[in-house]
Amino acid sequence: MSNDGQAQPDDKNMQPQQDGKNGQAQREGRNATTSAMSAARQRDERSREEPAGRDVTTNAMSARAKSPPAATRPAPKARSGAADPPERSERWERGPADGGIDIVSPMPVLAEREVEASLRPKRLSEFPGQPKVREQLELVLESAVRRSRPPDHVLLSGPPGLGKTSLAMIIATELGAPIRVTSGPAIERAGDLAALLTSLGEGEVLFIDEIHRVARPAEELLYMAMEDFRVDVMVGKGPGATAIPLELAPFTLVGATTRAGLLTGPLRDRFGFTGHLDFYDVTDLETILRRSASLLGVALRDDGGAEIAGRSRGTPRIANRLLRRVRDFAEVRADGVVTEQVARDALAVYDVDELGLDRLDRAVLDALVRRFGGGPVGVGTLGVAVGEEVETVEEVAEPYLVRAGLLARTPRGRVATPAAWAHLGLTPPRSTGAATLFDE
Repeated sequence: MSNDGQAQPDDKNMQPQQDGKNGQAQREGRNATTSAMSAARQRDERSREEPAGRDVTTNAMSARAKSPPAATRPAPKARSGAADPPERSERWERGPADGGIDIVSPMPVLAEREVEASLRPKRLSEFPGQPKVREQLELVLESAVRRSRPPDHVLLSGPPGLGKTSLAMIIATELGAPIRVTSGPAIERAGDLAALLTSLGEGEVLFIDEIHRVARPAEELLYMAMEDFRVDVMVGKGPGATAIPLELAPFTLVGATTRAGLLTGPLRDRFGFTGHLDFYDVTDLETILRRSASLLGVALRDDGGAEIAGRSRGTPRIANRLLRRVRDFAEVRADGVVTEQVARDALAVYDVDELGLDRLDRAVLDALVRRFGGGPVGVGTLGVAVGEEVETVEEVAEPYLVRAGLLARTPRGRVATPAAWAHLGLTPPRSTGAATLFDE
């Protein structure tokens, strides 16, 4: 009895000691986390003073700039940024020789990044086409420069290859501010985004490509950062977790997306300016080709530029790619001058016809017209007929065929239009194009 009575006070005395040890461990964990965050900040500040060899995108633009920046604004300084993540998928990153995209695909190619960077316009005045977006953006940037304040956050949407990345670079140049480049798929956790945001300097531009693919936890952290320039970092887990508020330097977020409909409402509403880029007309593409030809040292005649522009699907990226392939043909099999006839012969070698259709596009139309009588036919059947995956037919071939008026999507399947029959040199049957009870 006496031994049990003596043991009970010892247990009561041990309980406060254990609570004290747990509290001390939690405080030590928070102190370690805070020290790690401070050390990370110090490392980032030291990296800003290092030579500008780590921000590939900014260095590529500054190294190839043909005209000096305006004297009234300082040139952008290179800053260490997030590494360029893979674009879309590895299949789209590889070049045509590796079995990747075709010559008229608007998707970026890894091997062409340096060439594309050298052809990007450096100033808003050099940016061709998109007159409405260019005028609106000019007002936003000029007013911000006069107020000496960062402009509102900018959202750029539109199909790939129209110049969203170029406009983001131009925004940084016009503001005289550094730019940090990353992409939505690279931001998987809220901590990744918090580390990136806390390292931004005042007035710096953060460019997030494919912003609709940012992970949801990171996106929710981005709401407060865009609106209040503040983020709350959670330290610890469970009941002992605490939120540490971190103030951010005012910055400008430039987001680019090819699928604006996938953006959530709260994120879309936090952008002060939204610009949608449309496909270019032939005149603007000819202007782009003349500028690219002068930078690449290509002898381009006006008729040759018009021939290439007419087959570029309204996309500058495709126009510049075709120009480089026609240049190769002109240097090897001609006198080096790109004329209309040289452009036609070169594009015939690369299977690009008068409408800009390539092998896959014509294979889809040929299967739809010759094998299935113009449709309607399901996209899965079309994929089997041309030997391609369904996703390839839907995402690579169909968008331009529908936009060119050669293919129609109906509830019963894909249908060839009379223009598709005429393009293949065939006469459409009487029933082709006739409305039915089940057609929209």
